[in-house]
Amino acid sequence: MTQTSQVQVSRIGPDGMTWLDTVRFDSQGLIPAIAQNVQDGEVLMVAWMNRESLAETVATGRAVYWSRSRQRLWRKGEESGHTQTVLGLRIDCDADVILLEVEQTGGVACHTGRRRCFYRRLTDGVWQETEAPLVDPETIYR
Repeated sequence: MTQTSQVQVSRIGPDGMTWLDTVRFDSQGLIPAIAQNVQDGEVLMVAWMNRESLAETVATGRAVYWSRSRQRLWRKGEESGHTQTVLGLRIDCDADVILLEVEQTGGVACHTGRRRCFYRRLTDGVWQETEAPLVDPETIYR
């Protein structure tokens, strides 16, 4: 995801479209993006991307998402320092979900201070926390 990737952003395929043109964004211009730890396959988080965030992710090799609550680009780790280096990108069969194969810096992907966002499991009809925070979120977010 370095200089070579920047060249690939504008490469025209046999169908006359760029790779970015083939992505199926929803009616709001968004696509779900799953961040997966490249070392062990663990799903760390799910976020949203728009065309601009996806293009920047490919160009820079760092995960960039679209924050629906802030209505702006969200460069993962911009406040916490817990960045995601993108080592690979995949798209599903319908071209409407992106999978980012990432290396997570700092060991924390979730804004709650946990390694991953999926830290609750349904047990006997109750959501049980299965992982404690690794860091106090108050210390990493302003």
